[in-house]
Amino acid sequence: MKLRGEVTTGLGKAAFFLSQDFYVNNFIKNCGFKPYPGTLNILVPENHLEQINEIKDNCNDIIKPDEGFGAVKYIEAILNDDVNGAIVFPAKTEHTENYLEFIAEIKLRDALNLKDGDIVSIEF
Repeated sequence: MKLRGEVTTGLGKAAFFLSQDFYVNNFIKNCGFKPYPGTLNILVPENHLEQINEIKDNCNDIIKPDEGFGAVKYIEAILNDDVNGAIVFPAKTEHTENYLEFIAEIKLRDALNLKDGDIVSIEF
């Protein structure tokens, strides 16, 4: 599946969670990279929600948390036909379902000169 979405500001909480050793070590082991402590938040058109929810519901790739933290489902993805990373689906989130959170080993806003409102593509 390939779709386009709009870069948007997140809640600023991902840095804390992506700094936890059990998340970091699992992403290194399962995806082959140490994630930058933050996500690129992408607002996707609502006409893709059914497909995205089906992918999320059927996703078997999951990081089981330490006590007090939530599980995270993930699916490997490519941003702008160039950057390997993953879309994460945290069990505990405050985002509406039309937000995707993309992780990579680099700070994507800086590396790709992205700002709110920019359109990106995601393939997974």
